[in-house]
Amino acid sequence: MRKLFILLSLASLAIAQEDPPSRAARISYISGTVSFQPGGVEEWVPAEANRPMTTGDRLWTEDGARAEMNLGSAAFRLNSRTNFTFVNLDDKTAQVQLSVGTLNVRLRRLAEDEAVEIDTPQVAFTLLRPGDYRIDVNEAGDATIVTVRGGDAEATSNGQAIPVHSREQARITAAEGSAPAIDQRPAPPSDSFDNFCQDRDRREDLSPSGKYVSRDMPGYSDLDANGTWRTDPQYGAVWVPSTVPVDWSPYHYGHWVWIAPWGWTWIDDAPWGYAPFHYGRWAMVGASWGWIPGPVIAVRPVYSPAMVAFVGGPGLGVGVSVGWFPLGPREVWVPSYHVSAVYMTRVNVTNAVVTEAAIRNAGVGAVYVNRGAVVAVRGDAFAGGRHIDAAVAVRVPPGAMEHVEVMHAAPGRPERAAVLGGRPPLAGAHVPPAAVVNRPVVSRMAAPAAAVRANAPPTPRPSVRTVSPPEARPETSATHADPPSAPRHEERPQKSTSKPAKKTTRPEKDR
Repeated sequence: MRKLFILLSLASLAIAQEDPPSRAARISYISGTVSFQPGGVEEWVPAEANRPMTTGDRLWTEDGARAEMNLGSAAFRLNSRTNFTFVNLDDKTAQVQLSVGTLNVRLRRLAEDEAVEIDTPQVAFTLLRPGDYRIDVNEAGDATIVTVRGGDAEATSNGQAIPVHSREQARITAAEGSAPAIDQRPAPPSDSFDNFCQDRDRREDLSPSGKYVSRDMPGYSDLDANGTWRTDPQYGAVWVPSTVPVDWSPYHYGHWVWIAPWGWTWIDDAPWGYAPFHYGRWAMVGASWGWIPGPVIAVRPVYSPAMVAFVGGPGLGVGVSVGWFPLGPREVWVPSYHVSAVYMTRVNVTNAVVTEAAIRNAGVGAVYVNRGAVVAVRGDAFAGGRHIDAAVAVRVPPGAMEHVEVMHAAPGRPERAAVLGGRPPLAGAHVPPAAVVNRPVVSRMAAPAAAVRANAPPTPRPSVRTVSPPEARPETSATHADPPSAPRHEERPQKSTSKPAKKTTRPEKDR
């Protein structure tokens, strides 16, 4: 294990260029009408809880609506009539764009090499320490108000750096090319939106589940009211859900969506259904399903699109072309996208008790303790991102699993509907005004070189392949159509700003 920890501590310096980010933001709260636009597409759809967000994804909240995205180390909360975009989200950068509305950022932790920046029409707002921050952009887009209730930040506009300390507020108005007008004063009393954010913070801070999992794992606080923690002599800490149907099994009620750069991603129906489906493993503990989160270590756990193995072939039943089952404890998850050996180790040892030998020999002689819990569907239901429940799932004949292949990736290719989460496109009042979408903002950090995440269905490639020893795939594992590599941020800003901010005229919808 000591060797694994050394490898993990060096991973941030050695991650290969082709590796996707090790984190995603979760849509963790929706109230009212909230619209979502996946990166790289034009359509807007109704936002849904538990959907992961990454570079290029956008949210719009209508009158009276609110939304929250949880990144583990940070929470981003939107008030009504707010237009929000993740310009860049990777292991070290969270760069967001706010063209109108109100954003609260609760920053729990900030690493030395990590940057968090909010770009508005007047300023690039850089968070320098953990704390509680609020950013308001008025409807006309000609003023930004930044409030620091705890922490330290810097607002940069037209080459001028404006420090904003704890319990301070600054209102900045600036015409392009002119010096900003700055009005600094003490932070005002909290309003109803501030109180809402503080209640959400307390819920996370006091969560009993924080004792069993890393607090960098989004969604852990939702486990508290929906299950119980047990100590199992074989697995250690185990969480058992208490609000599930009698016939429930993991990865049974929800749907699949296509999210680049990870590909097929599970979206669970349960309000608590995020952490247990992107981290850890599942097993039968007595008569109940239990989620085993893996070891709590000092390294941030690595996000995965779904901890499952896929199966396919005619042996599943008439008209059925794809099935899947949850991976069990100590079983190696093999990504369907190209990854480095370092990533392969990190994504497994931060999610389960998996040995280096098991990772090197992934799939060789694997038993798969949960293969009897397979969920199978027709190919069109899977590829179209259709909702999967007891009515859509197809019963697998007894003994069929003895004759089907276990694969790293699902067969077939996604339809465009899968990128949209199987939801109908929106129009009219549910889409942000064009003037808001196209409003230029100020930024310090350069946008990623490939600022649009290509979310169109990929070019077909052979998709069925049995698990192979690492000798057959020395550095990468590609068993499905290659999703585009995530944009990489080339330069990291320092925590104190000296270089001038720049106003980008890149329209938000064209990024």
